[in-house]
Amino acid sequence: MTLNDTLSNALSKIMNAETKKKDSCNIFPSSKIIKEALNIMNENQYIGSSNILESGRGNSLQVNLIGKINKCGAIKPRFTVKKDDFEKFEKRYLPARDFGIIIVSTNQGIMTHNQAKSKKLGGRLLAYCY
Repeated sequence: MTLNDTLSNALSKIMNAETKKKDSCNIFPSSKIIKEALNIMNENQYIGSSNILESGRGNSLQVNLIGKINKCGAIKPRFTVKKDDFEKFEKRYLPARDFGIIIVSTNQGIMTHNQAKSKKLGGRLLAYCY
């Protein structure tokens, strides 16, 4: 198994566990981007809490699932988006207006596309969830 994109692997693990109706899943390896994306998904009530499990060869994350995710995934390639161009990507990745979130990396941190729009920031698209 190649680990080229850890965020994509983490989101597909979450999606697979969610379709199997499991109540938790373990993600290894973990990174700051994965932790931030999971925090944003937790704030928007798509997943439950996530805990860090320490081991000798790097930390892993245990994510509690609450059955609210219909689909989630990483956006590849990581498109750059200007502050006024979010609507094009909302139409492409989300099923309806004001339904779901796109996770964006900006120069002020990782946030949802709605927060980036309200702060008038652009950035790079990382993932989507609805």
